[in-house]
Amino acid sequence: MPETPCRSGSTCEERNVCGPIHLEVRMDTNNEIRLLIEEIRRLGSPGPDGKIRVKFGVLFNDDRCANLFEALVGTLKAAKKKKIVSFTEELLLQGVHDNVEIVLVED
Repeated sequence: MPETPCRSGSTCEERNVCGPIHLEVRMDTNNEIRLLIEEIRRLGSPGPDGKIRVKFGVLFNDDRCANLFEALVGTLKAAKKKKIVSFTEELLLQGVHDNVEIVLVED
């Protein structure tokens, strides 16, 4: 996996500063995304295209998801950035976006 930019815009590898801390955060994000995929599979169902989808409200209101994810919306945004899930809205808010479908793109 390529090194991602840290706060200053340079990569940790170039700066040799953030190293283990930056790597740990990245690994935690990857773990959260892996858990998110499992929860989408558990709560979702295949759509007409065969891809598993679940409504945001179902994910947000699920007790297990509430206990697993400190920041569900942040995990969803990270997964969308990596093209693992897709959804139409830029921002997901409880209540307002409960019917937005989260689609598992990469299984």
